[in-house]
Amino acid sequence: MSQRDVTTPDPNESPHLVDLEPGDATWPDILAVLQELRPHLTAELLDQVLAEGEGQGLRFTALFHQDRCVAVAGWRIIANTSAIRKFYVDDLATATGKRSRGYGAILLNALTERARDAGCTRIELDSGVQRHRAHRFYLRAGMDIVGHHFSRRLN
Repeated sequence: MSQRDVTTPDPNESPHLVDLEPGDATWPDILAVLQELRPHLTAELLDQVLAEGEGQGLRFTALFHQDRCVAVAGWRIIANTSAIRKFYVDDLATATGKRSRGYGAILLNALTERARDAGCTRIELDSGVQRHRAHRFYLRAGMDIVGHHFSRRLN
């Protein structure tokens, strides 16, 4: 687990970023925040995703404040023909009681810097069509709506 201090929304507090490893002891706290975005996600399913996703470049970074996870992001760097090299955010969640306090912005800004440092040409994410507050947040953060995401459930 590696930590970096970041700019805080309150000068009296000191949130910090943590890059997570699969066996990290903080996963139960992080899972609770992820479940706000992904209610179907159990500890067993998370373990499965971590095991399979690691080989696909999936990483997680969490923002902690006062020893509690206040926001978390799952992300990876992807090479493809549209962006050549992009930073894709699979999950970006802020704990319900911690929203609108700047934590999501801190995490997204840190991910954006990480993407630049990694030589990515874009940072991208998908957001459910019903998540209007999240869309306003992403637009305020300088992101654009650039396409539609299509999905088909396979049984």
